[in-house]
Amino acid sequence: QVQLVESGGGLVQTGGSLGLSCKASGHIVSSDTRAWYRQAPGKQRELVARIRSGRYPNYSDSVEGRFTIGRDNAKQTIYLQMNSLKPEDTGVYYCYANGADSMWSALRTYWGQGTQVTVSS
Repeated sequence: QVQLVESGGGLVQTGGSLGLSCKASGHIVSSDTRAWYRQAPGKQRELVARIRSGRYPNYSDSVEGRFTIGRDNAKQTIYLQMNSLKPEDTGVYYCYANGADSMWSALRTYWGQGTQVTVSS
């Protein structure tokens, strides 16, 4: 079963930068969408950035202009470059993908285990 593994979280001061990466342990078949979500303490998980095949990336209003999502299909990896970080960006960041384990498998969603990002004021 394919898994998503995130890396790159940590602690940073306001105004700083962090980069996240998410690598799939195998090839996800028929994958159209990769995304980053985040969940702050006491809040629901929210979409941060999304990239779909053949389309421009989408960003939440709160991160537009500061975050950049990228995708390397050959490496089965997506990235999130976060600049000008704010304390409200603090949360657990989750990697998301849709697709299937094989051409014979049912379509499903994949989630990473999450990586903590903390922005100190």
